[in-house]
Amino acid sequence: MDIWLKLQQISIMVPPILMAVTVHELAHGVVASIKGDPTPYQAGRLTINPLKHLDFWGTVVFIVTGMIGWAKPVPVNAAHFKNPKKDMFWVALAGPAANVLLAFILSVAYHIMGKIPAPEGFWFNVVAPIYLMLKIGVILNLGLACFNLIPLPPLDGSHLLAAFLPDKYLGSFKELEVYSIFILLVLIFTRVIDYLVIPPLHFLVKLFLG
Repeated sequence: MDIWLKLQQISIMVPPILMAVTVHELAHGVVASIKGDPTPYQAGRLTINPLKHLDFWGTVVFIVTGMIGWAKPVPVNAAHFKNPKKDMFWVALAGPAANVLLAFILSVAYHIMGKIPAPEGFWFNVVAPIYLMLKIGVILNLGLACFNLIPLPPLDGSHLLAAFLPDKYLGSFKELEVYSIFILLVLIFTRVIDYLVIPPLHFLVKLFLG
């Protein structure tokens, strides 16, 4: 592949990636703060600055796969919650839910922009890149939501599952977090993760984009 074409593709992907991870992590932080935890604010994560939320490996996976990846987890101290298991459930759910909501908003803009009449040159140079960014934004946000619902630490799905696990199993379950990055990378690059993420992602993309 031509290097300039690849750079062009990356430049079109970067804004949607930054938007997706920022909204995802900011949603976690906002809900945790509402539930009484000052940790996200103290860590400087209640911000729309995407650089505060980027994770190196998660961003690399985003660029390579074009669909899935992860951000730097917002620090949360469940000890500040009135009901730690229940409140942590809502904090974890906030990230994927925010991405689905953003995907819906972007999809509306995508459908509207697709009907805008414009001269061929203006369409190719101005409208088409934005149109493509909106489409990629929908896919990335839905991919991020689906991927993060996998019940493997430190993904959001693990916190959702933990809310329903008996306390005696929580310690063993959380020990998986030490190995989670290696497990995730193996699952991603062996394409095993596709069987978990691709089916629901395809359904949602078709629903949002047609």
